[in-house]
Amino acid sequence: MSSKWYGEDMRIGLLGGGQLGRMLLQEAIDLNIHLHCLDPDKNVPCAKIAHSFTVGSLTDYETVINFGNDKHLISVEIENVNVEALKELEKSGVKVFPQPHILELIQDKGLQKQFYQEHQIPTASFVLIENKVELLEKATYPIVHKLRKGGYDGRGVNVLKNQEDAENSFDSPSILEEKIPFVKELSVIVARNEKGQTKTFPAVECEFNPEANLVEFLFAPAEISSEIEKQAADLAIDVIEKLGMVGLLAVEFFLDENGNLLVNEIAPRPHNSGHHTIECNVTSQFAQHLRAILNLPLGSTEILQAGAMINLLGEKGFEGKAVYDGLDQVLQIEGVYPHIYGKETTKPFRKMGHVTITDLTIEKVKTKAKKVQGLIKVISE
Repeated sequence: MSSKWYGEDMRIGLLGGGQLGRMLLQEAIDLNIHLHCLDPDKNVPCAKIAHSFTVGSLTDYETVINFGNDKHLISVEIENVNVEALKELEKSGVKVFPQPHILELIQDKGLQKQFYQEHQIPTASFVLIENKVELLEKATYPIVHKLRKGGYDGRGVNVLKNQEDAENSFDSPSILEEKIPFVKELSVIVARNEKGQTKTFPAVECEFNPEANLVEFLFAPAEISSEIEKQAADLAIDVIEKLGMVGLLAVEFFLDENGNLLVNEIAPRPHNSGHHTIECNVTSQFAQHLRAILNLPLGSTEILQAGAMINLLGEKGFEGKAVYDGLDQVLQIEGVYPHIYGKETTKPFRKMGHVTITDLTIEKVKTKAKKVQGLIKVISE
């Protein structure tokens, strides 16, 4: 691989062309880092701004091989990619970060849970099941039912309260997981480069939309004790080091009633819970991802200002050409930063953008965030 990590001498392939790729590209452009994207949809957010854009399947072996053959380095902005092709590219000398075997592990939530168990990483107790017959035999309610493969953005997770819920749930290889009586859901983003240097971003607190099962609000910094903050950072570093992973890893936690942290899930890429870092931290998660995969010194993760992040989801009942109702109004408010992802069409609960809200204190941020949430909606023409 070239020692020069910018310009035409370094061709970096990115599997996926969605909003995470778009924000990664925005950071890459500042350093003249050339990112070449592959995505099956010619209208994705990266299509018009990538250094080059290829339309093709992320899960087809030959497509990924052909895309990667002339690249020095490949990364991902989505986990659902062809791992066997990435393994072959890695053998031929292409660097792949995160590494293919880690993507393979993370694609299967069952393997993920077994990894935590084998490496003494605290997580909710679980059993692996193959089908609905086993589900009905083994479920004790309430319980969480997760698909092992294919779940994304809140899909593939059901909370089962009774047998009727179970009968309407998945009939596929899946996980039955203890329902944790948590007091907070937290996330820590950790980066690691090839030299083994690690850096964590301060923990954030997530509030979920129960209907869409997506983050509705994110608050940074999280309102937790310094002890819990340190434990969360240490655990995130423990996970990425035990994986031996290079890149950026989002580690989602439950904080239970007794003050214990349990790892819920991990994502080996920039993550929804790190969007606020663009405005709120010295280094954004996207810049940190680039630094990590290019084996550059990791940037400071220090907080510059308190912040919140609101996901802009397509409103229920609207489908078609997107309209951002209230966008002009929120732009009048100081410390409010909309990010519109460039998706031309909306549908219910589709991620269309996000808004970061900043202020001097987290209390002021929360008040302003509620106001902003009431002002802006994604509807259709």
